[in-house]
Amino acid sequence: MSVPAHKPLVYIISAPSGSGKSTLVNELLKSVSDLEFSISYTTRAPRGSETDGRQYYFVTRTEFEKMIRDGEFLEHAEVFGNYYGTARRFLHDAENNGRDLLLDIDVQGAAQIKQKLPEATSIFILPPNRKTLEERLRKRSEDCEEVIQRRLITAAHEIENYDRYSFILINDHLEESIEILQAIVRSERLLRAGRPLSADESKFVEMADCCRLANVRERVKPILDSFRTSDAPGRD
Repeated sequence: MSVPAHKPLVYIISAPSGSGKSTLVNELLKSVSDLEFSISYTTRAPRGSETDGRQYYFVTRTEFEKMIRDGEFLEHAEVFGNYYGTARRFLHDAENNGRDLLLDIDVQGAAQIKQKLPEATSIFILPPNRKTLEERLRKRSEDCEEVIQRRLITAAHEIENYDRYSFILINDHLEESIEILQAIVRSERLLRAGRPLSADESKFVEMADCCRLANVRERVKPILDSFRTSDAPGRD
């Protein structure tokens, strides 16, 4: 008799550039087992020390468009003249390996994934305010002033989509944010298991519940107020 295939839990993480998402994702992957990470494909050139297969799979426009025609993407979009996309194979790999899947994608990609996989758990990471985000963008010293301003405008647009996500994580204190992100992933697994929870397991669920959309709206309002309205979409 064949063993039933594992149905992966899918976690979507989105955030404005500079919100600390990459650090949180890296810490999550270190501490939570059985979690596969989907590396996006892009036609943009590598930046700095970026290498193929680590931050992105860097492909030509011709290669990317062939992948679109062949139906290889769960989601894809063109932003600022470059394509970005999530390959469908990562979902199949997670299923075959008995693991869950983590997707690091922007609000456009998240909307496409939610249409195809409405049961996916979506997490939006917010900076505590616009000033802090600007300071973080300047501190990492990767971008010129024009790019920093473009990223801030893009962030103002992206955060307006926060209410499309299951959980909102305000990344103010790094260590606390790491714990909360871990709790969200673990609590979703525990809730799917449908069994009685231990005291420690219940704490994960309680910590995650504090970040559910319905419970965090009041905390988000001043963050939204600190940004100016923008209509410029973008990926990191």
